[in-house]
Order: sequence, then structure tokens, then C-alpha cells
Amino acid sequence: MKLCVLENDVLDSELAARFTGFGDMFRRLFQEAGTNWTIDIFNTVQGHYPASFDDFDAVLLTGSRADAFAEDAWIVELRRRVTQLLQARKKLLGICFGHQLIALCLGAPVGRSPQGWGAGRMRYQWHAPEMAQALGRTEIALLASHQDQVLELPEGATLLASSAFCPVAAFAMGQDVFCMQPHPEFVEALSSYLIDKRRALLGEARYTASLNSLILGHEGLEMARMMVAFVEGALDPVPGPCQFRL
Repeated sequence: MKLCVLENDVLDSELAARFTGFGDMFRRLFQEAGTNWTIDIFNTVQGHYPASFDDFDAVLLTGSRADAFAEDAWIVELRRRVTQLLQARKKLLGICFGHQLIALCLGAPVGRSPQGWGAGRMRYQWHAPEMAQALGRTEIALLASHQDQVLELPEGATLLASSAFCPVAAFAMGQDVFCMQPHPEFVEALSSYLIDKRRALLGEARYTASLNSLILGHEGLEMARMMVAFVEGALDPVPGPCQFRL
């Protein structure tokens, strides 16, 4: 399998020294999940894209500190290309910003979360029976960091996961699109860094709760295995044909 990662941020120097970038985090995560995929990384902030997406089995859109609805030139160009990928029925994975941008391209509203910043370990209810069966339970805990979120499910999409804080936490379109708000690629050290950085924005109560939540761990590897199964065609979140409305 060959995966294209569209990396939608450049990490702060301190984080880059420890983690390189979102693309490399996913490379490590998928290796840990047991894949031998070829993974090519392109930084969209710097205007980097493959000459063609035809050679890739799937495209993954990473998170970003940017807003998916912003009018920066690189974000406008990314939305244009993602719309083309949707029309071409290319298999897509979207994480956080990527999840939001794909939803936006599908016509769903995206904006600031009414609940404010989400950070640290968060629990989500899984609604898709096959995915819940693969997990062996109906809930999963993942690390999150976002102030924006998908405000309504895209038309024709199936809701896969939700929480009181984030009602549209994951969705699918047929067997072609699988998106989620939390970050399966995050590790506790990265999440802790971001929580510390945003302490003033979070407020002391949410800052303390978010930081303490990291002690409980997360299930990013389990989610990575589900993403692998989706890309390789071993797991269909939503049986039946995909119906896009673009």
C-alpha cells in the first residue's frame, strides 16, 4: 500500500526537534500498527503536493494550528485539491484540521467549538456496530487539541463517533472517507506541551483537568489499526455505496 500524507503544519522548533512533524508521527504510528506501507509526506503549507495522486492508495490529511475555513492561499488551494479528490473517489483519511476541511468540502459548517478549547484525553462513543465490534467496546479514549470542530454532519455521511463536547467526532462517507477530530498519532508528551502552551486560553480548571487526564493513557494504536483496516479494505465503516453531494 502507498499512502500520501498531506502535512498541514510546520511544528514549533522545540516540537520539531522531538517529533519532526505530523507526517513522521503517522509514519511511526502505522509502523507500530504493523504496516509495511510506503508513506510519502508533502507539506501543504509550503506548497508541496505530489505530481499526481493516482499512484497512491489513500491520502491522509493531518492536523494544523490553522482554521480549515480560513482564506489563506495555501488553505484555499488545499480545499480545491481535496474537492477534486472527493470527486475522484480517492480514499481519504482526515484528522482534526483534516477532518474539518474534508467536512467543509462536503458542505458541512465548521467553526469555533461552543464549548471552547478541547485538550487532553477525551472519551468518545462509537456508533458504527462493525467498528465497535472491532474495538471490542463502544467507547474509545484519544488525545485531542482543537478549538474548531465540525458543527453538523455532512449530508449523506454516517456519524461514527461523538461526545457531549464534540457531537461530530468522526464520520464516514461509504468506503471512501474516514475522518476524526481527535489525534491517534499524539503521544502524552506532545499533548502535555500543547496544554502548557495554551494554559491561559484553557483557564486553570480546564488546564488542570486536561493535564491530569493524560495519566490515564489513550488508545491511538487501536485507532491506527482501524485506519489501516479501512485503507486496506478489511473494514467498511458504512456498508453500501458512497453517495457524495458536491
